[in-house]
Amino acid sequence: MLEITDLHKAYGRHEVLRGVSLAVRPGTIHGLIGANGAGKTTLINCLYGLETGFTGTVRAGTAGGKQVRDLTGLVPYEPYFYPRLTGREYVQFCLQARGRPVPDLGPWNQLLELPLDQYANEYSAGMKKKLALLAVLVQDFQFLILDEPFNGLDLEANLLLKEILKRLRDRGTGLLLTSHILGTLTEVADEASVLVAGRVQRHYAAAEFGTLEADLLAALHGEKLAHLRTLL
Repeated sequence: MLEITDLHKAYGRHEVLRGVSLAVRPGTIHGLIGANGAGKTTLINCLYGLETGFTGTVRAGTAGGKQVRDLTGLVPYEPYFYPRLTGREYVQFCLQARGRPVPDLGPWNQLLELPLDQYANEYSAGMKKKLALLAVLVQDFQFLILDEPFNGLDLEANLLLKEILKRLRDRGTGLLLTSHILGTLTEVADEASVLVAGRVQRHYAAAEFGTLEADLLAALHGEKLAHLRTLL
């Protein structure tokens, strides 16, 4: 299990994460929901070891620290690609950096349909997201963290990604998934945690997703809803 316990992170006097605890179980998709500035990306960066200076515990099973990254793949919100590096070279670089053999990319690319021999930094936003996804799909990770994976994807790629995520879950992979597209997230997630101002406001099981949108609307826009009633 991928676990975060009582995580705190601050930048100067600004506390971004305030005692966050959540767990991603193998064979499940855990949604992480929150407005911009709620702390989602900071939480992911702490979990993956891209941030330091936080307190709390991050572990995968009984392993902590560096081994979390060894067991976990990450698709960031805005993947970075070095100039003059083709899509194929990017995937090869990711694998070689971990000391892993480079497999035949053809079977996966039949699904993702990327121009692997073109420069990656010239890809569209959706193609860049799919390339970052390809680099983790060809590795056998126990856990995956996907930060806004549907961002920039067209309808066709969106549908395909949902099916890929479901099949990864059924294979036993644990996934932590953020998305601003609430409907898409609740279609694939087994459970979800709502992050508000650096705290987990509430945890939802899939059976409770029916109230999630109304709860979020009330939590994020309570005063505006009261004003709206005077207008409409």
